[in-house]
Amino acid sequence: MYIIGIAGGTGSGKTTVVKKIIEALPTDKVAEIPLDSYYNDTSHLSMEERKKINFDHPNAFDWKLLTQQIQELRENKSIEQPTYSYLISNRLPETIHIEPCEVIIIEGILALWKKELRDLMDLKIFVDADPDERLIRVIQRDIIERGRTVQMVIDRYRDVLKPMHEEFIEPTKRYADLIIPLGGTNKNAIHIMRSYIIHHVSSIQAPQKKE
Repeated sequence: MYIIGIAGGTGSGKTTVVKKIIEALPTDKVAEIPLDSYYNDTSHLSMEERKKINFDHPNAFDWKLLTQQIQELRENKSIEQPTYSYLISNRLPETIHIEPCEVIIIEGILALWKKELRDLMDLKIFVDADPDERLIRVIQRDIIERGRTVQMVIDRYRDVLKPMHEEFIEPTKRYADLIIPLGGTNKNAIHIMRSYIIHHVSSIQAPQKKE
């Protein structure tokens, strides 16, 4: 099993990088574990209290459960991955069944923050991008997917995203084995990264794909 951690700021292009890795591998050989699925259970809080949660702070995540489940996958055990809804700011009752497979991708803003989790990874990647580009992507995403207005996104970026990125996310770059500048638009870096991963997962015969 080859476990990859992919971190980077909100809107940096992590999803694009993950997609490019998955496209390079047989579908039954790779599984994605989104860090966003492991936000703490907030069932005991009111909706008003949930809306005040800082989702970009390390304390917002259930690191114990995530680390435990990654360890179980490494031990060739299946897991029930939790699911999370930003609309209700809480976990959903449904889970996603994940079987052990050759490549496990852990993706999220703070994927490289917890040492116990990093120690389970074979490859650590940080996706870097210009702050202005990240803000534009966050505005586009949050309006469409999370029902926020432009002003709400800008206020959140100024009050939460930017300071949390500088305090917690950016410092994890030093733990990365590979850094991808310009995010998901850096075709050359992504090509090199994919070739590196395929080379190190010798049991997988990747399909030939045109860039």
